[in-house]
Amino acid sequence: MPFNLAFPSRWHLRPLALCLAASLLLAVPVMASSADIARSFQVAAAPLGQALRQFAGQAGILLSAEGRLTQGKTSGGLRATVSVSVGLQQLLAGTGLIAVQLADGSYIVRLAPAVATVDGQWQTLAPVKVTGLADDGYRLRSSSTASRSEQALLNTPQAVSVVTGQLIRDQAMQNMADAMRYMPGVGTAAGEGNRDTAIFRGNSSTSDFYIDGMRDDVQYYRDFYNVDSVEAVKGSNAMIFGRGGAGGIINRVTKQPAWTDAASATVSLGAWQARRATLDVQNTVGENAAVRLNAMLEDSASFRQGVQLRRAGINPTFAWKAGPATRVMIGYEHFRDDRVTDRGVPSYRGRPYATDPSTFFGNASVSPSWVRIDAFSAVIEHELGGGAVLRNRTRYADYDKFYQNAFPSAVSADGTSVTALAYNSATVRRNLFNQTDISWTVQGGGLRHQLGAGLELGRQRTDNLRNTGYFASLGENVTRISLPTARPVTDVPITFRPSATDADNHGVADTAALYLQDQLIFSPHWQAIVGLRHERFTVDFLNRRTDERLRRTDRPWSPRAALVYQPVDTVSLYASLSQAFLPRAGEQLASLTPDNQAFEPERFRNVELGAKWEATPSLSASAAVYQLERSNVAVIDPTDSQRSVLVDGQRSRGLELELNGKLTRSWQIAGGYAWQQAVLTATQSAGAVAGASVAHVPRHSLSLWNRYDFMPDWGAALGLILRSPVFAAVSNTVSLPGYGRLDGALYYRPSARFGLQLNLENLLNHQYYASAHSNDNIAPGTPRLLRVSAAWHF
Repeated sequence: MPFNLAFPSRWHLRPLALCLAASLLLAVPVMASSADIARSFQVAAAPLGQALRQFAGQAGILLSAEGRLTQGKTSGGLRATVSVSVGLQQLLAGTGLIAVQLADGSYIVRLAPAVATVDGQWQTLAPVKVTGLADDGYRLRSSSTASRSEQALLNTPQAVSVVTGQLIRDQAMQNMADAMRYMPGVGTAAGEGNRDTAIFRGNSSTSDFYIDGMRDDVQYYRDFYNVDSVEAVKGSNAMIFGRGGAGGIINRVTKQPAWTDAASATVSLGAWQARRATLDVQNTVGENAAVRLNAMLEDSASFRQGVQLRRAGINPTFAWKAGPATRVMIGYEHFRDDRVTDRGVPSYRGRPYATDPSTFFGNASVSPSWVRIDAFSAVIEHELGGGAVLRNRTRYADYDKFYQNAFPSAVSADGTSVTALAYNSATVRRNLFNQTDISWTVQGGGLRHQLGAGLELGRQRTDNLRNTGYFASLGENVTRISLPTARPVTDVPITFRPSATDADNHGVADTAALYLQDQLIFSPHWQAIVGLRHERFTVDFLNRRTDERLRRTDRPWSPRAALVYQPVDTVSLYASLSQAFLPRAGEQLASLTPDNQAFEPERFRNVELGAKWEATPSLSASAAVYQLERSNVAVIDPTDSQRSVLVDGQRSRGLELELNGKLTRSWQIAGGYAWQQAVLTATQSAGAVAGASVAHVPRHSLSLWNRYDFMPDWGAALGLILRSPVFAAVSNTVSLPGYGRLDGALYYRPSARFGLQLNLENLLNHQYYASAHSNDNIAPGTPRLLRVSAAWHF
């Protein structure tokens, strides 16, 4: 996060539409002028971020640096009489960073570009002057998610969408569905009303979620109380992430100690008795340690009848400078979420059943869903010298998840009744993962090699138990009842017990993987990235119902290759090829059967062409076109129902456009557009035939959020979300209508210590359907929602 946020001093009263046209036509970079006077500096050796703050205070300048750039880096300090430019250059020497002076006289720390001298040696640029604003706002310049080492997004040959901390705050985002609206090519499904489900370029997943680069794959709703940013890396990439990640992954970057003394608290109240409070406190402990505590408490109802939500979380973290070249970060999180499982409404005659959005189908009182998570994480980072860095990450997480539901199925032909059924499911999982990465730079023969290598070890122990709901008062084996659509609720007692086919499984999955990647820099204009990962993934699976034990081991090789061309410093063009695999154990380790255990994993291959442009120092744009193919899909042999065969089952094609950053001093924008076409290329069942469109994939989708600050203490925002129709299931018999939604916000910050914010979702109160799980589980969109938040900064 930036050290400082500079608000513009002048008022901008031009209408928003005129400002857009003018800024796009007239925004021209201008070189800023400044005097470079020698001054005396006494900056102690410290973590880099802390040293830069000392320097900025002594120099009397505004200096901004993203925490992710300075994190893990140290400075030997500065005791000299030098100019500001020379002082910054000395502080940043050997860090791979540079200081850039902006048009308003402030400075910002950025990744240093590399240039070759005439003798073939590589040097980094000294501080330079460009135009722009110190605060990135809705734009992130670099990330370590896509490559496991900090790299400018401009040079990352893959589509990456980032929802920054400011965008999260400005929209009062709380969950994954909120963030995914602003990630082109990433959609959401209803997830049976109890979990996050992402659709990456036409591929559905409930497990391709990461936290600080470590796997977080249990099915639950994730919260943003301790999140600094959310990053979606799109396209298959098993070279970095291993199994899964068929169409991409989403990584949450958590808030870490920023080596400062600060605190903030927020209280939010909203429609339907929404109540939420968060706390963020951080302190330095001497010169070598820092702590941070994030906490959250929420108790809310919903526009849906009988639906309640209660959740709480606490996440302390501790950072320690163990030596001049060694940093340690330790964290613990306890998170709990209790809510009603909401499966939405059924369909009728190819569309969602026409009813009030608040109508609950089934029985909310017997549909609890809860999760309990205790997670420990540790990161050790050591600078080996010569630019080499060693990182070791460990994450142990204990998940306890349960959900139960009485929910709707098909509506009768005359529309007067709906079938209801029930079941529950429990999952207990313990994850232990250790990831070791090393990155270093080698120069020779006119080439520069930025090398990365890693070792991942992991074990997951999972127990799944499912029980069917029986309406015993109507008959011992009655599992379905009919309800009138005029009042589709039931209070008939339900008994839950195992049926002959319900799951009762125990599984152990072991992962061991090695990868090596080389980023070859041929010249200031050309780069190539090649990488290879070899993984050993073993599942030992026990079906407790039948005492049948199955075992499967896969040893896939996962390559990655890309070429990057930079015609100028602010533009990159790339082509990439990558792939991923999904073992037969399935994304939740519960689908291994005697029929499929002999089959090779499903394969996903992504071919992508893209362009990235830093239009100004505060505004970036990107475009990507791709084709993603899915193969090795196991289906029933049409000529022999007793055996299965493999087919090449799915193809996704698309275009993704994205724009993030500042158009003017006062105007920030975050938006994207996606065109997608995802179809089955082979018949997989009677309800999934070749040529069918993949479920939950809109042909067109657009999101656009604008924030305009009229003066230092007042601002407003307007957001637009558009989506074309989607099918609720691959059978293509039920369609969710396309929709448009307007959101808005007002911001008032009378002082640096206090701010008020009003968010209004669905301004026009348009009735729409947000997502679906199947043809008869469709989630209505939220009616007009008002939320007011107050924030205190100490």
